[in-house]
Amino acid sequence: MKLPELAQRLSLNLRRANATLLRLFLRLVPSETHRVFALTLIAGASCGLAAVLFHLSIIGAENRLIDRAMNASGTSWIWWTIMTPTVGGLLSGALLQYVVPGARGSGIPQVKVAYAIKGGRVPFREAVGKFLVGVLQIGTGSSLGREGPTVQICAGVASTLGRSAALSRENLKRLLPVGAAAGIAAAFNAPIAAVTFTIEEVVGDLDQAVLAWIVVAAAIAAGIERAVLGEHPVFTISAHYGLEHFSSLLFYAALGVAAAIISLVFTESLVGLRMWFRRLTLLPDWAKPGVGGLVTGGLAVAAIYWLGINGVTGGGYGTLSMALSGNLAFRALLLLCILKLVATLFSYGSGGAGGIFAPALFIGGTLGGVFGYFDTALFHHTGNELGSFALVGMGAVFAGIIRAPITSVLIIFEMTGSYDLILPLMISNMTAYALARHVRPTPIYEALLEQDGIHLPHRSGRMAHALEQLKVADAMSTNPTTILASDTVSEAIDEVGNLEHSTYPVVDNENRILGMISEARLRRLVAESSGSERVGLHSDARPHVLADYPLVRARVRMDKAGVRQLAVVDGKDGNRLIGLLTMSDIVRAHAQAAVEAGDPDRTIVPEFTEVLEDVDRDSDKSRE
Repeated sequence: MKLPELAQRLSLNLRRANATLLRLFLRLVPSETHRVFALTLIAGASCGLAAVLFHLSIIGAENRLIDRAMNASGTSWIWWTIMTPTVGGLLSGALLQYVVPGARGSGIPQVKVAYAIKGGRVPFREAVGKFLVGVLQIGTGSSLGREGPTVQICAGVASTLGRSAALSRENLKRLLPVGAAAGIAAAFNAPIAAVTFTIEEVVGDLDQAVLAWIVVAAAIAAGIERAVLGEHPVFTISAHYGLEHFSSLLFYAALGVAAAIISLVFTESLVGLRMWFRRLTLLPDWAKPGVGGLVTGGLAVAAIYWLGINGVTGGGYGTLSMALSGNLAFRALLLLCILKLVATLFSYGSGGAGGIFAPALFIGGTLGGVFGYFDTALFHHTGNELGSFALVGMGAVFAGIIRAPITSVLIIFEMTGSYDLILPLMISNMTAYALARHVRPTPIYEALLEQDGIHLPHRSGRMAHALEQLKVADAMSTNPTTILASDTVSEAIDEVGNLEHSTYPVVDNENRILGMISEARLRRLVAESSGSERVGLHSDARPHVLADYPLVRARVRMDKAGVRQLAVVDGKDGNRLIGLLTMSDIVRAHAQAAVEAGDPDRTIVPEFTEVLEDVDRDSDKSRE
């Protein structure tokens, strides 16, 4: 049997197996609301296990790769420490370029795009790719964290469960933050901060319908993480930290200002360096993460040679624990803060796969320790000021970079188990957040997306102005894949089962639009019946637009109808389908208009070209 025939038969068997399981699931749980709750429980447990496995895999890779390199005999450790992250970056770059391009970056921007534009669809392929590349790159020493990738991995798990259960588009979208919250809860052992981060960063507002599911999934994932890895915070602090001297508030406020400055330096440098790497033509794209690994390896050697300790590679949690315990000298704190910042910029900016959560906490902890020394030198305070300032610094820099102010407070409490620095933490965090936001209103994740030509809908002030100048005809797809109303449900599944779209126009023999039907709806119908019914009996009516409508008018119509695609009909014959307009079309048209206008900060770069293509495939578009 030839390979294409084998692949086709395997795909057919998988669809039949999924239909059988779906039929059983629908019979056991007939209500979709109950199905979503059941999937929330399954997603919480599955994401908790996935996050723990990812964590343990990174630890295993670090022990066998970068740690072994740094402990090599003689002077060979120098070359091994430099070469290990370099080779890891090259291998990761090749995988990201040719196998899983959607796994590049931290993972948070991809999840935000999936929620805001793609209807909650995160391909399972990307989740698996993120897992493997993340283990490889972080395990070989790149200065990146595991938390962002964990969010994308767990969002992919939740999305896959939702698609397998043929959830409606609305509930599939709501299931995505469930996976994201479970990932954060398990990665940080911080379920409360996971809920607030998901609301602040992924959802963007308080969706009452999804809040309960997020809380349940986060609690389950954190419970599994604690059952496997133990009930302990990420950082164990033996001393009791609190505000012992009110005069220290002066330096806590100054720490907030410094955290805002270093946050802005980090954000501006990361965006600029990332664009510089994109424009670099001396190296192929797949080799550029190797440059980040080379720089990181060199900086790690410098840290070990000058200070006798590491902290540059990976998340640096071990060294950060020393800072929180007040066991690092002033020189070590200052140098590690600078070295970690530079290493992270090159590791991420060169196109690697890993997060910036852990590096942000490390930079903040070392910066806070520096201010702890200032406090003791000026006021001659004794006690635990060094550790207290390091703890507050973690939250302040996190607030300045990530721009999640509530999470920045809660995550420090949960990660350390210390609740006695509320006032200093609030002062420093809010100062850093307010100043950083005033100077640069756009948060780092959205700045990275906008650099790649993707403008999230909830930040559409500038977008609406641009869309007023564009017509629907400038963005629509003119050759959508359609389903005949006279086809049976089984015939429709056979026709579109191998495609990656989610919803298709239903037309008659004269190409007149009758409605829309989702692939999930088709699979539910097959599971519930024999599949012999005609598709036209089950299509849903949707609003439509004309080709000469302004894009902003089409966007408003999408929002009011709660859909992500609109049929485009002939102005003379209002029922004849001439095209399809989706949210991804609007995003692409806006980005392309920016390119043509010559705005260098909104030029589409290769990293998210694949994301826009995924939006086309995974959104409610059906382009041939």
